[in-house]
Amino acid sequence: MKKTFGEEISAKRKELLMSQKELANQVKKENGSSISPQYLNDIEKDRRAPSDYILGSLAKILNLDADYLCTTLDKLPPSLKNISKESLKKAIELHRKSS
Repeated sequence: MKKTFGEEISAKRKELLMSQKELANQVKKENGSSISPQYLNDIEKDRRAPSDYILGSLAKILNLDADYLCTTLDKLPPSLKNISKESLKKAIELHRKSS
């Protein structure tokens, strides 16, 4: 079964032997300030979804793929946001045919 976004973040944080406080201090918001440990806890418990900016920061710090993390949130990955709707539709059709 596919892990949720929060489960992915929590598992990787624990694998790296980091506390929530340590990780929260490293994750920066758009204004340069750190997120709170409570906010990180809410993310790990899937009570809150992070902004794209925070998602990117988490991915970088934890060495996770940001595009994959987006899929755990059912969001279109940033790398696909500039793709045309027609190209995306064709890719989805090809994927369905191959599944």
